Amino acid sequence: MSRRVLYHHRIRAEDGQAVHVREMIAAMRAAGHEVMECALVPKAQLDGEKAANGTSFWSKLTLPRLATECTEIVYSKKGRSMILKSAERFRPDFICERHALHCRSGLLAAQKLNVPLILEVNSPMCDEMEELGKLHFKKLARRVEREVLAGADRILPVSDVLAKRLIELGAPAERIKVVRNGADPGRFDAATTAAGRELRERCGISNGQFVLGFIGYMRPWHRLDLALEALATVPEGEAHLLLVGDGPALPDLLQQAVSLGVRDRVHILGTVAGSEIPKICSAFDLALVPAINGYASPLKIFDSLSAAVPTVALDQANIRELIIPGETGVLFTAGDSDALRDRIAEMIADRGRSRSIGAAGRASLLANNWTWNGNVQRVMQAFEEVSR
Repeated sequence: MSRRVLYHHRIRAEDGQAVHVREMIAAMRAAGHEVMECALVPKAQLDGEKAANGTSFWSKLTLPRLATECTEIVYSKKGRSMILKSAERFRPDFICERHALHCRSGLLAAQKLNVPLILEVNSPMCDEMEELGKLHFKKLARRVEREVLAGADRILPVSDVLAKRLIELGAPAERIKVVRNGADPGRFDAATTAAGRELRERCGISNGQFVLGFIGYMRPWHRLDLALEALATVPEGEAHLLLVGDGPALPDLLQQAVSLGVRDRVHILGTVAGSEIPKICSAFDLALVPAINGYASPLKIFDSLSAAVPTVALDQANIRELIIPGETGVLFTAGDSDALRDRIAEMIADRGRSRSIGAAGRASLLANNWTWNGNVQRVMQAFEEVSR
């Protein structure tokens, strides 16, 4: 049955959350549902469509952290007004909201409209911001967090680890349904494989050379320094590293590559359009996740699974939700450069096993329906559960 979904978010950056919003809205529409995006900075509007109150001004606004948090606090009323104005003409069956710090907009609007609130949660927001030293109004933030978690009709965390943390923060366990990130395996086909080979050739990588790859915004805590250390132990001519994206860690990584004598084997592709990701993943022989936070559902892993490219990632609970060690991916002890080096060396030495692990990973993604279409089904199921 077709549903009318009012999708509200407060995302400004072009990051993984923006990708999630675009993919989910596109998949909802493809499944026959009507979706209105309600946001200051729209991410998924149709051609000629203007998202509710969307304006590029907000995407360019830069303020000190304290001032930003103050705007986040007052945004709840603005967001509520935006949602209610959109609902006048759209008449949604439910509100789907991306959880944000200090944000009560969806809850307040859902109560006014008497429709369910389906809350997507990507992180324990208060914990995250406090750990980064960026949370000034701690008591207020915690109070709002408890209110929203208690009031949402369904809560959709991206991992089992995050689900447990949300329950500790006051979310009713019976309202939680884990909905991980996903991918579109249909985008990974013979054409993207051929395009991946062409990309390797443009980078000067010859047939038979092994390609390690990383996609994402590069911060120091991603520990790509470990990948460079591992690359330096591989005989020259056997392996290359493709880094896709930008970030504050990149200058130091390039300097490290020079110091280790591997700069000529490190290729920087910069920030790319989402449509380029399948081709780039197909150019990899092994995808890298040297570090990630303990509750994430990394988009890059789903893309690698879709491309039948094995991933070597740190061994922690949220990663084990996605990868069976030695079967659908390869894990190493977090922070252990020797262990990462050994896992990479094993994959280079046994290309057949590497390809088998990649194929098993794609089969696992399909079997679990870790796709955007599958996630739309889960969201709609959550709505049907609260509508009975």
